[in-house]
Formats: sequence, C-alpha cells, structure tokens
Amino acid sequence: MTKRKLTQNQKRRIQANRSKTLHRHQGRKQKEVEWQDEMLGETREGRVITRYGSHADIEDKNKEIFRCNLRRTLPSLVVGDYVVWRQGNEKLQGISGVVEGVYPRKSEILRPDYYDGLKPIAANIDRIIIVSAVLPTLSLNIIDRYLVMCENAHIPALIVLNKVDLFDAESRARAEKMLEIYHAIGYETLMVSAKTGENMSTLVEILAQGTSIFVGQSGVGKSSLINHIFPEEQALTNQVSEISGLGQHTTTSSRLYHLPQGGDLIDSPGIREFGLWHLTEDQITQGYREFDGILGGCKFRDCKHLNDPGCALKEAVKEGKIHPTRFENYHRLIQSLSETRAQRHFSTD
Repeated sequence: MTKRKLTQNQKRRIQANRSKTLHRHQGRKQKEVEWQDEMLGETREGRVITRYGSHADIEDKNKEIFRCNLRRTLPSLVVGDYVVWRQGNEKLQGISGVVEGVYPRKSEILRPDYYDGLKPIAANIDRIIIVSAVLPTLSLNIIDRYLVMCENAHIPALIVLNKVDLFDAESRARAEKMLEIYHAIGYETLMVSAKTGENMSTLVEILAQGTSIFVGQSGVGKSSLINHIFPEEQALTNQVSEISGLGQHTTTSSRLYHLPQGGDLIDSPGIREFGLWHLTEDQITQGYREFDGILGGCKFRDCKHLNDPGCALKEAVKEGKIHPTRFENYHRLIQSLSETRAQRHFSTD
C-alpha cells in the first residue's frame, strides 16, 4: 500500500505538536528545581529579554544573560519587565537563578485571550512600530486596529510599510496616498525595504531612541527587518504561503534586542488578527484621535454615528475632517466587537 504523502500544513502541525510535547516535558523537569534560600546570592536588578513558559532570560547591568525560574507568587512577566532576581551558587539543570520581584510598569501592551482574559505582551515600551506590507495584504483596517491599541495604551505609534521593493511606480503612489491618511492626523509613517535597504538607516535612527516593539501580521517582514538591523542574530524568516496568502509565524517568543547605536527593540510573535473585544465601544471611539474635539457635538447623546440625524462625526466626514476610510473602519471595528462578544457568549452557554 502506498504511503500517503503529507501536505506542508500537516507537516507543520506535526512539528508543532512535537515541539509542544518537548516543551511540556522540559517544563516538568524545570519545575523540579527548588531553590533554597542558602543556595542563592544577594538580590540583583535585571531586565527580561526573553520569556518562556516557566522561566525567563534575565540580563544584568553588565549585559550578561541568565536563565531563571520564576517565583510562583509573581504576576505574569513579559519582555521588557525590570525585575529583582538572585543568582544561584551553581546552575541547576541549566537554570542560573530565580526571579523574586518585578518593578511597576510605566507602560504595557495587552492582548485579549479567550481563555486567560487579558494577557500582557511586553512592558516599558516607548514606541509601537506597526509593520505592514503589500504582502500578505496592505490592510488599513488592521493598521487601525493596532492604532486603537496604541491610543488606549497611550504609547506613540510609527507605521512602517515594508517590502516597498515590490512596488511599481503606480502601486507605490497608491500606497503613499494611503499612508497620507495617517500622516495627516499626526502619525509618523515610513516606507522601507529590508531587501534593498531603502530608508533602513532612518528606521535605525528612530529605534535608537528608547524601547520600541514590532507588531504586525505574520509575513509582513518583521523578522527580515530584524535580520537587516542585526545581521549577526539571523532571526528566522519564512516566505508567505503561496497557497493561503497568509504569512507563516516566524517568531515563537518575544525577544528584546539591543542596537549598537543605542535603544532597544522587541520583536513579538506575528499575529494575523489583533482582537479588541476587551475594549468598550467608547474606548474604540476614543482610539480614533481625529474624533477628538468632534465627539460630544452630536444632536443626540446616544448617537451611533450611523444614520442618526445631527451626527457630528458624519458631518466631519462630509467636511473632509475625517477620512471616509477611517470612518468606515471605525464602524467595522464596532461591528466586529458586537459579533465577537456574541460568539463568545454563545460558546460559553
């Protein structure tokens, strides 16, 4: 009997299941490590540069990295957290110490999870860099989702359009016109190419200022940008699936990188859709900065900004103060919020 040939998707699922099994096995081994107080040195300060299941990589003031276990009483640690930890007198099963405390965060990015509620992604961020590209698709709706997140987290955003080497003159002009929508309301935008190096020096100059994080769909080239900026790191890259048109995940754990010019960069796992169902309708509305100063001017207090008479937002669209695409995406987000909540309610009944 001829052995059935596995598809690429089936192979990836099998590999993912094997990795999960190995991760669980390693996690059980690591839980066996019990640090007694006399086995640990004095408390030290450090920063989380990579976070795994039951442990984290901690960097000290000398830029030396130590893999540590986490006290069970700690809140969820993420990349970017500043912590207090203690080094062991010797390594135990490859573990160098234990994290005992975490400092308050000045900022954080949260992502909703169907099972665990709100989960932090990264902490102490100065700038969120939204990476998009012509492939898998240049979606302004997805960019708007990220911008709503940025506004609610009170973290400045930079919109980066990668893979511009794929443009011809006409498509480039069209993309520039699309980015002008955001530039006109005060967002920084930048067109780059990790392949040709276009505007990469400008991106590095921006990254050298504080701590930034890359976010964006899978396949938009975040790992390729990392490889260009840190060629010695050689982050994994992967091509966009020719079959589905969706990007393949190339980063499995968030990680913090240091730039030689100064500044830090966090690369987060690629996601195909960033859920906002944890936000209220008011929070999504406030996530559109161009609405500020117009909200409150509607004829009715319960205005839904659809076909309501005397809607100040619709009037602002007519007057060119609000771009029609942004206004359309706003209602799409509100609609998806209601649909997602309805699905979650149905699934828990």
